[in-house]
Amino acid sequence: MTAPEVLCAHRVTRRFGDFTAVDAVSMAVNSGEVVGLLGANGAGKTTLIRLLLGLLATTEGTVELLGGPPDRAHRARMGYVPQNLGLYRDLTVAENLAFSAGSYGTAVPEIPEALRQSRNTLVGDLALGAQRQTAFLAALAHEPEVLVLDEPTSGVDALSRAELWDTIRAQADNGVGVLVTTHYMEEAQHCDRLVLMSGGALVASGSEDDIVGDTRAVAVHTDDWAHTFAVLNAADIPVILDGTAIRVPDTDPATITSALSEAGVEAEIRPVTATIEERMLVLARAR
Repeated sequence: MTAPEVLCAHRVTRRFGDFTAVDAVSMAVNSGEVVGLLGANGAGKTTLIRLLLGLLATTEGTVELLGGPPDRAHRARMGYVPQNLGLYRDLTVAENLAFSAGSYGTAVPEIPEALRQSRNTLVGDLALGAQRQTAFLAALAHEPEVLVLDEPTSGVDALSRAELWDTIRAQADNGVGVLVTTHYMEEAQHCDRLVLMSGGALVASGSEDDIVGDTRAVAVHTDDWAHTFAVLNAADIPVILDGTAIRVPDTDPATITSALSEAGVEAEIRPVTATIEERMLVLARAR
């Protein structure tokens, strides 16, 4: 039996004057699953989230939250952690949690050991990881049925990111539907399903394997990586730099070899399986 939809958009569009920020997007989140909303900065992810939550009105299309409109009554059954965390920086951890719990009419959550020594510290004086932990506690205190997280692990260290993802996974295992945006492509592996946006439009959806499909890439090995990158970029070849490693998705190796030879660059090229980030680049260039 398919899990019920707890959050969905039906051909949602949002325009700001002549600019279309979200263009006819349809997507859904089911109970008990983690859906990753991926896309570059400016792809329309945050605008779509604000539409899903009823914080922005749609220009066209409709949104449903827990089977109804995203009004105050339905939003009371969801948890939301925005990019700015939604905390009061001039209140302590304990005061922020008490205020949030009072707003929902629930008991103040127990502060975990990792935050206990900071309970009376102003949120503005905390490290970012501790601020995010506090925001998660506030969002989960009323036991929401839907959890919407906008870049929840941005700017925190690897250990804190892993701990936050443990929390996200535990919520989904308890039946909560989770929508999460991230710009860390490796975090796509934590999601049950992915939705990719580019230029305000939905360009792909499904599992990571579904989206990457049979897309191939080429790894380019050279001693002069900076010059090699510049040559390929100047030739309008879709090149990605990861540290000093150069990769080129969805391009005939002969095209790469020709561009490098004309520039007098010696390099070894090797076909490899494309990553989700490389597939996203291919889809974005196709628009």
